[in-house]
Amino acid sequence: MAIDIDQFDERSPEELAELSNPEQVLKFLYKNRDRAWKAREIANRTGINENSIHSVLSRLEERELVRHKGPYWAITDETSRLRQAYDTHRVTQLFDGLYGEEDRDEWIQASEQANE
Repeated sequence: MAIDIDQFDERSPEELAELSNPEQVLKFLYKNRDRAWKAREIANRTGINENSIHSVLSRLEERELVRHKGPYWAITDETSRLRQAYDTHRVTQLFDGLYGEEDRDEWIQASEQANE
């Protein structure tokens, strides 16, 4: 997806970093919180592959960040839940930047060793 050259010139590299699929969906649904959308429409408007959109939406629903009724999807009406998820995400990004990303396999191995 292309951006305006003024955005390119004015924004920092961090601001121009691509959002993950779940972040894109949440941002889109939040900006359009007065409506509910079909998965295909969300995929088209966010640029997410239609083959991926249902798994993204399902994971967000499991975390209670989106609502689902019939073929329609909408952002949760629990703004405190969204704020908590956003804050957790930002802190994780900060720590990853400071200390490096966590290795999931190392965590699993450490957990298994602790349980022995």
